Amino acid sequence: MSRIVELFGCSSAERAIDWPLIIQEQQCPFLRKKCYKVRKSDPSTAIGSCTVLHGKELEPVIICPSRLIDQRQIFVDCFHLLTSHEPGNELHLIPEVSIPGGSVDYFLVSARDGKIRDFVGIELQTMDTTGTVWPERQRLLREFGIPREDEHEMLTKTYGINWKMTAKTILVQIHHKVKTFEHIHKKLVLVLQDKLLAYMNREFNFSHLAHPGLRSDSMHFHAYRLEARTDNSYRLFMELRWSTDSDGIARCLDLQADARVELEQVSRILQNKLSAGTIFTPV
Repeated sequence: MSRIVELFGCSSAERAIDWPLIIQEQQCPFLRKKCYKVRKSDPSTAIGSCTVLHGKELEPVIICPSRLIDQRQIFVDCFHLLTSHEPGNELHLIPEVSIPGGSVDYFLVSARDGKIRDFVGIELQTMDTTGTVWPERQRLLREFGIPREDEHEMLTKTYGINWKMTAKTILVQIHHKVKTFEHIHKKLVLVLQDKLLAYMNREFNFSHLAHPGLRSDSMHFHAYRLEARTDNSYRLFMELRWSTDSDGIARCLDLQADARVELEQVSRILQNKLSAGTIFTPV
């Protein structure tokens, strides 16, 4: 039996949908376009695996960052960090912005009369795998009775979850970026699954992190749990929020570094990307 939980945004437990059409169209319902995760040997074929089972208890683990965008709730949950946002301002969502210190997945921007008033940086992190999930995907298609070109291919290979590398890599990346946000008095949010944050809490020094409350920390962790619903679908729900500052991230990694950039530089980058196409829409 395949360990793919969600394929192209659909629960593999749901058998009443048109799976042949889903496989043929290869659409990501979260990005509202074709899935970008394609096979290196065949760029025309999208893998489409969003969530897989892992561990002895076979718990669902999200492996595609786009899965976190479901219903755009993660962006709504960052509204309160726009401390200078006022009624009448437009909200924009700008993806993949390069700033000194690295690239940020999204900027949630408050603008008025075409001018930047406030912004929050949002990073998405899901689990990296070792090996390939392709055989599991193909096993699922076989369960659905969908013809495949690899009927005689050995599908014995499996995948693993690279907890340590995923956690260490994102913390190092965050460490490089958060100093920038702190210096310009803005917030950076890391959105991740609760299972990954629990691993970080066990393996790194997270004892100084706490619920934001009235703290004005620059770095925020938003952790979400993935729950199965009675209709076989899965939904994300906010599990917890933690925050710290740049020194706190350094303590997590036992590192010290410095990275500074002026507010005007980041605002200029975002200003040039504002357009009618970036206006935030809830659904």
